[in-house]
Amino acid sequence: MRRREFITLLGGAAASWPLAARAQATDYPNRLITLIVPYAPGGGNDVLARGVAEPMSKALGQQIVIENHGGAGGSLGTRQVAKSAPDGYTLGLGGTGTLAVDPTLYPNVGYDPRKDFAPVGLIATGPLIILVNPSLPAHNVQELIALAKKQPGKLNYASAGKGSGIHLGTVLFAEKAGIDITHIPYKGSGPALTDLLGNHVSIYFSSLPPAIGLVKEGKLRALGVTSLKRSPIFPDVPTVAEQGLPGFEAVLHYGIVAPAGTPRPIVDKLNAALRKALASEEVHKRIATEGAEPLPTTPEEYAADIDREETKWSALVIKSGAKTK
Repeated sequence: MRRREFITLLGGAAASWPLAARAQATDYPNRLITLIVPYAPGGGNDVLARGVAEPMSKALGQQIVIENHGGAGGSLGTRQVAKSAPDGYTLGLGGTGTLAVDPTLYPNVGYDPRKDFAPVGLIATGPLIILVNPSLPAHNVQELIALAKKQPGKLNYASAGKGSGIHLGTVLFAEKAGIDITHIPYKGSGPALTDLLGNHVSIYFSSLPPAIGLVKEGKLRALGVTSLKRSPIFPDVPTVAEQGLPGFEAVLHYGIVAPAGTPRPIVDKLNAALRKALASEEVHKRIATEGAEPLPTTPEEYAADIDREETKWSALVIKSGAKTK
C-alpha cells in the first residue's frame, strides 16, 4: 500500500464505521489510556511523550499512562501497539526509528508502518547537530567536506549504533556531500560522545540536548544543524543547507499512532487533544528542551509523513549496509 491508497483509506474510513463503533466512539474515553513508548525511560522520546500526555489527559477527561517497552531499536513496543485492540485505549509513540528505519533494518519486525497503524498526529521534529573534536581543522561544513575529500576514508565518525537516526543522518550527509568517511558504531550516544571528546573519533551527528554544554564550554565544535532552519538552541550555528548543500535535511520525527482499525471518530478525538496540547506554551517549552519543534498535523498529514519518511530512510538503511539478525 503506497501513499495515495494509504491516505485515501484513512480519509474515507469514518463513513464506513458501523453504528456500534460510532457508539463506542461517542462514549470514548471512559477509562485509562496507555501510551506505549518503545524505549527506556528518560530519553528524548520519553520526554516528548510525557510532555503531551498530561495536557492530552486533561483535554480527554481520562488519564494517559506512559508505559516504556524498550528493545530491538523500539520495534518490540511498536509491534505491541500494532497487535493491540483498535479501541483507542492503547496508543504508541511513533518515530523515525520505529516507523521509517526498523521495518527495513529488522528482517522480521512484525508490523507494516502503512497498514498496521492509524496515525493520530505528529508531535514534533528534531534536528541533529554536527559536532567535531576541536583538533579537527574544520570550522564549518564546507571545510569539513573539503577535508574529507582530500583524505577519502580516513576521517571517521561515531554513531549511536548501526541503523540509528544518527548513523543514517551521517550517511545521508556523506552521500549528498560526495565524501567517503568511515563509520565507528557505538552502543549509545554516551560512549560516542566520550570518544569524540577523547579525539578517538572525529565527527558525531548528535541530538541537541547533550551538545549544549559541550559546545558552550568549547569542548566540542558545532559545524551545522541538519534542519532547514536554524535551531533556537543554537541560533549562531548555520544549517547544513546554508553551507553548500541546498535542501539538505535530516530530522527525526515523533508522533502518536493507534492500531489499524481504530474508529475514525476516536482518532479525531485524540488528534484534537494532541493539537490542543501542542498549542500550549508550557508544552512548547518542554519540547524545546529536547531541541525539537512542535508540528501539529491532521491524521492524513501524518499518514503522508510516515510514507515519505519510510521511503527516504529505508533507502538509506539499504545503502548503509546496516543489518540485524
